[in-house]
Amino acid sequence: MSTSQRVLITGGASGVGLAMAQRFDFRGDHVAICDVDPKALAAISHRYPSWLCEVADVSNETQITAFFEHVEQHWADRIDVVCANAGTAGPAGRIDQLDYAAWRSCVEVNLFGAFLACRWAAKQFVKQKHGLILLTTSTSGLFGVPYRSPYVCAKWAMVGLTKSLAMELGEHGVRVNAIAPGAVEGERMAAVLRAEADATGHSIDHLRETYAQGTSLRQWVKADDVAEMALFLASPAAARITGQVLAVDGNTERMV
Repeated sequence: MSTSQRVLITGGASGVGLAMAQRFDFRGDHVAICDVDPKALAAISHRYPSWLCEVADVSNETQITAFFEHVEQHWADRIDVVCANAGTAGPAGRIDQLDYAAWRSCVEVNLFGAFLACRWAAKQFVKQKHGLILLTTSTSGLFGVPYRSPYVCAKWAMVGLTKSLAMELGEHGVRVNAIAPGAVEGERMAAVLRAEADATGHSIDHLRETYAQGTSLRQWVKADDVAEMALFLASPAAARITGQVLAVDGNTERMV
């Protein structure tokens, strides 16, 4: 009997999402991803023709529902793992300087997008009597961070969503966990550093070093570090782990 799993990942065309997809694929699992970046998806689809790749904005209920319906048609009998990974850094700035539309957009992508993925996954998994929902939150969802309030609020809310859904769905054999990455090397954090530099007046080099020095390991995290945690949580070794937020951050001692 095949032990391969069927894994859906939102925001799977770059960063942590792509690393997760690649690691699951390497393990022999079947992969479906969505993303808002059509160029990145086209390149990935060419490189990984076995993946189901579609453009979808996770905060747009119509678009993401269409993607989920296509996954249902493609994998008619079951799905094993849903990674609610899509996110956006949102604006950086003091609260009185933030634009409401930018704040709302950040929360819609990070939190509402996770809700839509979790709602769909719950419908599938309750029927199956098994499944794993895996949310990508952040160490920003465990601490306060100045000048990043919309992102922090959304990520804190995702922790509450994880805890609540684990309680709701556990009796149906469904596990719900979250991974909280620290500062992950890549273009997304590079953009965050640029925004924080503009908001605070500090140099990008200063902020980069501050992030590293705020951890016990004095290092940044790599996307593959987070992906390896996802593989562990989707393995039989984690069969009794649910309702947990597992930090992959080098142990954050203080935030920026």
